[in-house]
Amino acid sequence: MDQTLVKIPNALWANLIQERLSNVDCIKQGWILEGFPENQEQAWMLQSFGIFPRHVVMLYASDTVLIERNSGKRLDPLTQEVYHTTFDWPSDPLVQERLVKPEDLSEQEVSKKLLEYHRNFPEVFQIYQKVLKSINADQPSVDVLSQVLTYVQTRHRSAAPFTPRIIFCGPPGSGKSLQAALIAQKYGVVNICCGQLLKEAVADNTNLGELIKPYIDNGWPVPDNLVLELLTQRLSSLECLTDGWVLSGFPRDIEQAEKLQKSQINPNRVFFFNLPYESIMERLSQRRTDPITGQRYHTTFRPAPTPEIQARLRQNPRDEEENIEKRLETYYSNVKDLEDFYEEAFYVNADQDPYVVFEFIESCIIKPLPCRKFRHL
Repeated sequence: MDQTLVKIPNALWANLIQERLSNVDCIKQGWILEGFPENQEQAWMLQSFGIFPRHVVMLYASDTVLIERNSGKRLDPLTQEVYHTTFDWPSDPLVQERLVKPEDLSEQEVSKKLLEYHRNFPEVFQIYQKVLKSINADQPSVDVLSQVLTYVQTRHRSAAPFTPRIIFCGPPGSGKSLQAALIAQKYGVVNICCGQLLKEAVADNTNLGELIKPYIDNGWPVPDNLVLELLTQRLSSLECLTDGWVLSGFPRDIEQAEKLQKSQINPNRVFFFNLPYESIMERLSQRRTDPITGQRYHTTFRPAPTPEIQARLRQNPRDEEENIEKRLETYYSNVKDLEDFYEEAFYVNADQDPYVVFEFIESCIIKPLPCRKFRHL
C-alpha cells in the first residue's frame, strides 16, 4: 500500500470518492473504482456514503505469480508511467535507459502486502458477495478483459420471490435511503431516490431536465407534474419492469399518491418508517461535518476525537432544529392520509440498529403477496 494512503483517514477517502462519483460524467457514463476498499472498514465507509457498486470484480492469482509480476515492474521517474520487463517494455531507448525499479516492490515488501490482503479480503468478500465475481488473472490480459466485460454487462437476477415494487415513506432522518440501498444491493432491484433522479435528469440535459433545472438551481420544490413525468419514464423502463424497483422520496402526500395510481404505478410493498420526534431531533440536529477532512461526526453517537477537530466542525443548515421542525410538520400533516391510502402497508420501527431494520423489511418482502378480499355481489 502506498504510504500516502496510510496517512489519509478512510472517511476522507470515502468523501473524496463520493464527490467524484457525483460529477456529471460519472452519473451519465458510470464509473470504475480501483484500489478502494481494501478492508471491511473502508467498505462500510463507502456504504455509509451511499456508494453501492452493482458489480465487484476480484482478480486473483497465486502469490508466486504476483510476486514475480511485481518484480518486473519499472518506473519512469520523468512521467511516472509504469512499465514491465516482460509484458509492457517501452520501445523508446531513451525511456528504457531511465527506467528504475520502484523502491517498495522488493519481494519482502510485496509478500507483506499480500499477507495483509489475504487477511482483509474475506471480510470484504462477505459485504459484496451478492455482486462479486472472481476472475483468474493468471491468463492473457485479453481473456481477463473479456471475462470482466461479460460480467459487468450482465444484469444480476433478483433473489426476490416476485418482481418487487417498493415504496419507502418516512420522516427525515428515519433511514429510508440506507434501507433502499441495502435492499437494492441484495435483490438487484433498481434504487430510485426521487431527489437523485431529478439531479440526473438535469445532468443529462434532457428536455425534461431543462424544465427541472431552474427549480433545482434555486432550491424550489419541483412541480408534481414534472416529477411524475420523470418517474413514469424511469419506472416504465425495461430495467425497472424486469428487475423491480424501490422508491423513496415520493409520494409525500395523498395527491401525489393518487397521481401515481392514475399513472399505473402501483407498488406491491409500502413501508412507513416510524421514529419518535426526540430520536429524529437527536439524529439530525447533532450531525456535524469536518470541513477539512470531510469526516462526519455526531455529538452523541460519534463525537470528534480531539478538541481541535471539535472546534472546526460545521452543521448543515438543514439540520438546524428550526428547519427540522418545518420538515417534520410537513411530513406529519400528510402522513395520515397516505397511511389510509396504502392500507396494506407495513410499519417499521426505525429506532433500531439499521441491520435489524433491514431484516424486518426483508422478512416483509419475502412474505406472500397480500390477497385482497372481494365481497360477493
